[in-house]
Amino acid sequence: MNKKVLIITYYWPPAGGPGVQRWLKFVKYLPEFQIEPVVYCPSNPNYPIIDQSLLSEVSDEVTVLKQPIKEPYKFAGFLSKKSKTISKGIIPENKKQGIIEKLMLYVRGNFFIPDARKGWIKPSVVYLSTYISDYKIDTIITSGPPHSLHLIGLKLQEDLGVQWIADFRDPWTSIGYHKKLKLTVPSQKKHKELEKKVLTKANKIIVTSNNTKKEFQRITEQPITVITNGYDVEQSPVITMDINFTLSHIGSFLSERNPEMLWKVLQDLRQEDEGFKKDFELKLVGAVSDSVLQSISKNGLNDCLCNIGYVSHNEAVMFQKQTQLLLLVEIDSDETKAIIPGKLFEYMVSERPILAIGPIDSDVEDILKETNTGSYFNYDDYEALKSGIKTHYEMFKTGNLKSHAIGLQKYSRRNLTQSLAELL
Repeated sequence: MNKKVLIITYYWPPAGGPGVQRWLKFVKYLPEFQIEPVVYCPSNPNYPIIDQSLLSEVSDEVTVLKQPIKEPYKFAGFLSKKSKTISKGIIPENKKQGIIEKLMLYVRGNFFIPDARKGWIKPSVVYLSTYISDYKIDTIITSGPPHSLHLIGLKLQEDLGVQWIADFRDPWTSIGYHKKLKLTVPSQKKHKELEKKVLTKANKIIVTSNNTKKEFQRITEQPITVITNGYDVEQSPVITMDINFTLSHIGSFLSERNPEMLWKVLQDLRQEDEGFKKDFELKLVGAVSDSVLQSISKNGLNDCLCNIGYVSHNEAVMFQKQTQLLLLVEIDSDETKAIIPGKLFEYMVSERPILAIGPIDSDVEDILKETNTGSYFNYDDYEALKSGIKTHYEMFKTGNLKSHAIGLQKYSRRNLTQSLAELL
């Protein structure tokens, strides 16, 4: 008889974007390890990105429980179109925020602690308490963000004594956008208290990076396991490589990640080398902040820019495999050393080299070195970055621009699910 595990998640198909991929894939492979997943998610969520193609990846044999949720983002949409971009995590710089945006961020940060989905906690506990008792489930998993879902797990553990595993796809109080919520001192304290309570009460904790594990070990003595995101083996038609020397960024391009140094390097290379100017193309696939587009324009790159916009996950995979060089950018701060974008692993199996820019001593840098899948540059490495792009371009010209990855198998979704099954 298979062990049943209840998984509480906000993001589930048809949600698009990176947040849905982790547990969609775990649920896909858990039955191979004699574990039957039961998924609990909202019936009427306000997903900022929709990808209908992901519905086909949910097996008909998976039990999916749904209950309604009340979300302020739906009502905020009537006040400002910017609410949609804020819900995607694209928060404009403070000097570019209007009165409504500042008010929305203040309300979001101080009236909805830990987040805007907190209204789902009580009704979920009521509904799930009955289901857990009726079906004799002894293990639950909560996945955050939104971190309010961990409070559902906390209450179910207190009331029913179930084993509770808290999965952190991202950190809580140390994540970059947390500072932009215009938190008062009492609100900051409340976030910290809730974070500590979850970390000390959960029976086990899962994180996606070694840096997050180190951060949480300063708060709790509970066992913490690193299970990164990963890649799935996906069949795709024959790929025709881009003719141009394309540098492609796949996914949301937030204003905080705006790599001014990169745009300057590209501008200089185009001015110095007519061949580079003729061959180069910049592709952006996904939501892009206005400040990023403005910086690209300021550096005279509009004529080589191809701004695709949001596409389905399957289409994104196609863009990854046909580009010459993949761009990965993370915010330059201590807090983002622990952030490993889910797309990194799909990048790694696309067989295309990766050009990454981010903070010193990040987990991303370690993984790229370990797997030999790309080059990593810090935000003050102008000359190194320029030299690196020139080297990639020269390899492109000779037909030798390829990725020579090693040791990727440990990051396959099936192997990662095996690690999860062993933890369960």
